[in-house]
Amino acid sequence: MQSALYGVTRHVIGAFIGYRHRPESPKMSRKGLMEQDLSKLDVTKLNPLSPEVISRQATINIGTIGHVAHGKSTVVKAISGVQTVRFKNELERNITIKLGYANAKIYKCEDEKCPRPMCYNMLNGIQCRAYGSGKEDNPLCDVPGFENARMKLLRHVSFVDCPGHDILMATMLNGAAIMDGALLLIAGNESCPQPQTSEHLAAVEIMRLQHIIILQNKIDLIQESVALNQHESIQKFIQGTIADGAPVVPISAQLRYNIDVVCEYLINKIPIPVRNFTSPPNMIVIRSFDVNKPGSEVDEIKGGVAGGSILWGVLKVNQFIEVRPGIVMKDENGNIKCTPIFSRIVSLFAEQNELQFAVPGGLIGVGTTMDPTLTRADRLVGQVLGEVNSLPDVFVELEVNFFLLRRLLGVRTKGAEKQGKVAKLTKAEILMLNIGSMSTGARVIAVKNDLAKLQLTAPVCTSKGEKVALSRRVEKHWRLIGWGQIQAGATLQVPDAPKNLFA
Repeated sequence: MQSALYGVTRHVIGAFIGYRHRPESPKMSRKGLMEQDLSKLDVTKLNPLSPEVISRQATINIGTIGHVAHGKSTVVKAISGVQTVRFKNELERNITIKLGYANAKIYKCEDEKCPRPMCYNMLNGIQCRAYGSGKEDNPLCDVPGFENARMKLLRHVSFVDCPGHDILMATMLNGAAIMDGALLLIAGNESCPQPQTSEHLAAVEIMRLQHIIILQNKIDLIQESVALNQHESIQKFIQGTIADGAPVVPISAQLRYNIDVVCEYLINKIPIPVRNFTSPPNMIVIRSFDVNKPGSEVDEIKGGVAGGSILWGVLKVNQFIEVRPGIVMKDENGNIKCTPIFSRIVSLFAEQNELQFAVPGGLIGVGTTMDPTLTRADRLVGQVLGEVNSLPDVFVELEVNFFLLRRLLGVRTKGAEKQGKVAKLTKAEILMLNIGSMSTGARVIAVKNDLAKLQLTAPVCTSKGEKVALSRRVEKHWRLIGWGQIQAGATLQVPDAPKNLFA
């Protein structure tokens, strides 16, 4: 327990998003899991529910969003068994600061007579059992009277646990970039909505997230009449938003009450998105690190590790990859230039499961031959990893078609005081942009009607048509003020891969 709570060595940090340092072996076999064979891989026949895929890797990303201390991390732990709050400063303050990650397998009893919702991941018919990625594909059912029945693996989910604190909005927006659905946590013992409840809901609306389940948490702390009154408040709050019509599930994450119902809703209400397996792979990097211990011998040093989620395509062991923008610096004239990083994949992991290939959806650890100093301490966050010479352009200026919110969200107001209006963009003001998992500053060069020209502080690898979240400094905090879509921009010249790379 102590090591799980306080083990913040590079090896444990690596395990957070899926990379686990092990001696290299030609093929690992974990009990009850399907084997992957690169020699027989045909990407045209793959789908997110293919046995060799779902057995080892999560294929859908679910975010937990909502106000601080409403139980986001506790819900993830109840479903997955993984404590996502791990860093010392997070433990001391009992809040999530970095994005947390956990994988969970969701099963259903194959016996049709097994009563629902207990047929989903139940332990002794009392509370929901947590299953991680390493669990076998067909375990026995735990519901009394059905102990001889097998359970069928229906979903393999990656949870992205977002911070709820107002000063960590940029971190939450980075996590929203890879979500396929979201659990919106609302504490039953507080009024609804709280500031970050509304701000997070607006953020996922900007990211075009269609599938949301609302969890009314902490119902063990309140009376039934209070819970019913708050249920009405929740329905009024979500009216007219993207969450309108979303199911509201009363739960106690701490006591694991109704977690089986949440598992059922995750299967029935959040469909697995249509994935593209055939295009050249493209992965958003949301964590990166050096897994080497201090004082390692030179011949023991391992390459850098990048963690994230594949948007499209399939990554394979021994494949050559490119990371853009890569190393960014200024030339003698003060102009920004970037040098892509070229490397080779030496290992792929989803939690403790070693992979031969990785598909879109779920959080993946990619072990490479990169210099580990390039990946240390999240230095690659916001970059894009994929097939050599197939990644999008690198932009230093953007022309964005933008839409501003009418009022500021996430700011506490006193009594009948109205939320502040969002002022128009002005020339030379500084904004924060979230593009994929990249957070960067931007100066407004010109603005006309709903079109703005923005000069970026750091170059970004992105494409025309991508969504951008806009934030402005308000009372010393970055506040979400709107969103935009990339129309055009100025790009950097990116050097091609060296000719001897594949030699």
